[in-house]
Amino acid sequence: MLRIASASLAGTAIEFYDFFVYGTAAALVLGPLFFPTFSPLAGTLAAFATFGVGFVARPLGSAVFGHIGDRHGRRPVLLVSLLLTGLATVAVGCVPTYASIGAAAPVLLVLLRFLQGLGLGGEWGGAVLVTAEHAPEHRRGLWASFPQIGPPVGFLLANGITLGLSAGLTDAQFASWGWRVPFWAAGLLALAGLWLRHAVEETPRFRELAERRETANAPLADVARGHWRLLLFSGGALAVGYAVFYAVTTWSLAYATEHLRVDRTVMLACIMIGVAVMGLVTPLIAVLGDRYGRRPLCLVGCTASALWMFPFVALLGTADPVLMTLGFTGALLGMVTMFAVVGAYLPELYEPRIRCTGAAVGYNLGGVIGGALTPVVATALAGGSGPPWGVAAYLVGVALLSLGCFALLPETSPAVVARAATEPAAA
Repeated sequence: MLRIASASLAGTAIEFYDFFVYGTAAALVLGPLFFPTFSPLAGTLAAFATFGVGFVARPLGSAVFGHIGDRHGRRPVLLVSLLLTGLATVAVGCVPTYASIGAAAPVLLVLLRFLQGLGLGGEWGGAVLVTAEHAPEHRRGLWASFPQIGPPVGFLLANGITLGLSAGLTDAQFASWGWRVPFWAAGLLALAGLWLRHAVEETPRFRELAERRETANAPLADVARGHWRLLLFSGGALAVGYAVFYAVTTWSLAYATEHLRVDRTVMLACIMIGVAVMGLVTPLIAVLGDRYGRRPLCLVGCTASALWMFPFVALLGTADPVLMTLGFTGALLGMVTMFAVVGAYLPELYEPRIRCTGAAVGYNLGGVIGGALTPVVATALAGGSGPPWGVAAYLVGVALLSLGCFALLPETSPAVVARAATEPAAA
């Protein structure tokens, strides 16, 4: 299990590295380089719009790769999705700027961002299912949390490289070529991930379905026809996690460097501390999910997120590194209380024959609702001269939406369901 979970974690970290390095670049340099004819605010909005394209592509990627996973196995998804995302990311680092090729530059940027999202849309479902379907039932939450550690690790890799470049280069050097280096590094990381994953075996659950000839012929159609409510509820439930994460890691970076004049190196360091704490506590929270259930932790996480959004914005507005780090860490702890358990929770909501499609589409639908819009909406709401309280109100609204959706979803933890089944009989 440790080998399987580690391979899933490594691949997920690499794919999310690819995805996050674009978000950091969008916050720091893509606006003036690819939309120079826009005002600074409009350029940032345009850069974040190209960032959002990746989220729009993710549900499509989850449908395509989910079909492969439910029809042909979870393992092929791990390999093809990683290769696609890696190639697209390296290509982003090679795109000429607007000054070189004009309007073709942002067009190429959008196309490659779409391919990034397509690959990442398939990654999560494959990585989580390979781990969860190999795991023993009573520790499924713990092992399925390993792919959930991948995003923090990927973020730290992306921002660690960017932080090093930012500290070692002048602003002119960073804007000229330094921002491209993290994209080029994705090629080496993708090769390492493919090497780690090539030895991972197909899951016992899928092999059983294949032997019995019970695999779904059209898994997306089956999900849409028989589980559309579950799909919508799971997408809405996960929206707050995406909204909070990208408010912290992408919007805050742009807002603080542009409006508060905080040095970008300081901001990257503050955000990285919060993300590192989030990654460290993920398996601990997942163990609680195995013991006490997935749904209660999700409800607690949504509530904590709703309560923390105004303090988060207030602490960001101080421009003090210690206080900003406190705000970031509190926000990310609220969202990871949910996301630590969804690696087990979402697959358990769907029957095995359509699990790869259902879980992946639901997960990435949450990304569209919460992740694609948040940097754009937050940047627009924070465009005035005063504190961006509108951003806090928006995030509270998303948290309440997710809270309501989680309240409508059932509990799935085998231990909790078994206890609930025996208690009435004992009474």
